Amino acid sequence: MRSVLRRGVFLDRDGVLNEDHGYIARPQDVHLIAGAGRALARLRAAGFAAVVVTNQSGIARGMFSEAELAAVNAELVEQVAREGGALDAIYYCPHLEGASVRSYDCACACRKPSPGMLSAAASDLGVSLADSFMVGDTLSDIEAGRAVGCRTIAVGPNARAMAADAFADDLGSAADIILGWSKDA
Repeated sequence: MRSVLRRGVFLDRDGVLNEDHGYIARPQDVHLIAGAGRALARLRAAGFAAVVVTNQSGIARGMFSEAELAAVNAELVEQVAREGGALDAIYYCPHLEGASVRSYDCACACRKPSPGMLSAAASDLGVSLADSFMVGDTLSDIEAGRAVGCRTIAVGPNARAMAADAFADDLGSAADIILGWSKDA
């Protein structure tokens, strides 16, 4: 008997969950966008896995370490929990072609717009990509989602400039769209 796969919502971190102020290297610089945790709570209550997929080339640039990123991500998880939400996982790509830190200097399959993080998360967490969504604020987010067959939702002030399936002001509005589509399915 084949197991049933879950639906998922893949989320970019900066500009979708927390305010995007460039490279975030310290936990005290994490500022959750108002309502993001509540939106995640609604999505998870509807049965969706919530997974962050984020490019973090600051590591490859020598701006912060993977340990410092882990502290930032722990703070993000804590702030999301304060609003009643939760994340199933956080995947990140530390690579950058031409990076100053040699061990991260490579072209990889995980750096968005490549879909490696989404594919890995789907495999690890039992998520059906065809029944899932990618929510992002950049074209590379939307392209990564499209590459694996997810529906895509662009958020933020530049959302309508991207070729996404839908557009939203923020994660709360994106959750409304996702939950509406799910009822139609």
